[in-house]
Amino acid sequence: MANNTYNALYSPYGAYELKAKYQRNFGLGTLSTLAFVLLILGTAWLIANIGKDDEVVFEAATVIKTVADLGPPPAIAKKPPQVKVNQPNVAAPKVGIPTPVADEEVLDDDVVLATREEMAEIIAPDVTSAVGDGGDIVVDIQEEDYLPAPSEFVPVEIYPEMIYQEKPEYPRLAKQAGIEGTVWVKVLVDKSGSARDALVAKSSGTASLDEAAVEAAKKCRFKPGIQNGQPVACWVTFNYDFKLTS
Repeated sequence: MANNTYNALYSPYGAYELKAKYQRNFGLGTLSTLAFVLLILGTAWLIANIGKDDEVVFEAATVIKTVADLGPPPAIAKKPPQVKVNQPNVAAPKVGIPTPVADEEVLDDDVVLATREEMAEIIAPDVTSAVGDGGDIVVDIQEEDYLPAPSEFVPVEIYPEMIYQEKPEYPRLAKQAGIEGTVWVKVLVDKSGSARDALVAKSSGTASLDEAAVEAAKKCRFKPGIQNGQPVACWVTFNYDFKLTS
């Protein structure tokens, strides 16, 4: 009795029935998964190829027998794009197109051309400082004495600087009449810094004030202008204000 009860409650360890069916169940699962994946891939391939032209065009193969059949490389065969450049509006030359002439009108072949030295003599004749009877050009201007004209441009790196300004004398009649004004004067400063000449650049409208300003400007002293490290003569402009004090 006890033996029968033990056999009814006890089952073999490992479930041999399940293990006997394990290989079959594993194979069925693997095949099912593979079939599902193939179905998805086939569906995607059909969707991608629907509507395509089934016609296949076969192109004739190019047979290259020699190196010459290869042709030039792409860099040489392909020309760069042409850029359109607008032509400038240049006036046509006034010289006409040369036309053929008869042999009798051709210049003599024995023409002697002037040398470079002879051309230089023609273009720039020899300038000497000696006085002669042969018609030579005489230059009697000393470089130290050269003074530019008021309207002449003189290149100056450092302009003259005033170191002493003469105070003009107020004209008596203008002072009594209560006349005021501003006079702009233009002064020629030589290489030593002296005022060599003076003139009215902009008048005050009163002649006596202009004259007093010019006379005072001629007594001013300057540091000379500098060009290339050397003093030069040049013109400077400044003003005098004539004001009456109360």
